[in-house]
Amino acid sequence: MDKKHLAITLSKLEPIDLPIASLEQYQTPGEIAAAILFIALPDIQKRVVADLGCGNGIFAIGAALLGAESVYGVDIDQAVIDTAKRNAKRVGAKVNFVCRDVREFYRNVDTIIQNPPFGVQEEHADKMFLQKACELSKVVYTIHKIESKMFIEKFSDDVGFKSKLIGTFDFPIKATMEHHRKPTHEVKVGLWKLTKS
Repeated sequence: MDKKHLAITLSKLEPIDLPIASLEQYQTPGEIAAAILFIALPDIQKRVVADLGCGNGIFAIGAALLGAESVYGVDIDQAVIDTAKRNAKRVGAKVNFVCRDVREFYRNVDTIIQNPPFGVQEEHADKMFLQKACELSKVVYTIHKIESKMFIEKFSDDVGFKSKLIGTFDFPIKATMEHHRKPTHEVKVGLWKLTKS
């Protein structure tokens, strides 16, 4: 499957019906997800992959479609896990979805791909996802607001990982929650690759 076809497939996935503001359940656009998955492709194909805070399953499903050996999608919200399962079934992707707080997920994997909370509702809400990702894998692809650069670098050093900013994206956040005032708000985000040093 090429990147364009993947982007189209992922764009058609069922979105989260009732996103929870405190969990910062923002939908990753299909085009951005496909771009990130192709960047991570050498660490996806024939590897065991996990998506922490998987939402509607976009990264987990994309990884499965790109030839991962096995994939786990983990989310605390049962409603979005149900959505992710429907999405995977519809496109024929085999994913092990787990409804659990990511802190209670203990399966070691080859690669983590995640879009954690940006820490807008709760400062450094993304730190817990980073900590768990670095416990479970030696290779982590993770999305954060570009302003988090120094935080990511310091965190990585503290846990013995190397961090590299490998891409930036204009991430559109659509008005899906009561506190949103604009139809769409763009946030500049970075994709970091963390590797065990």
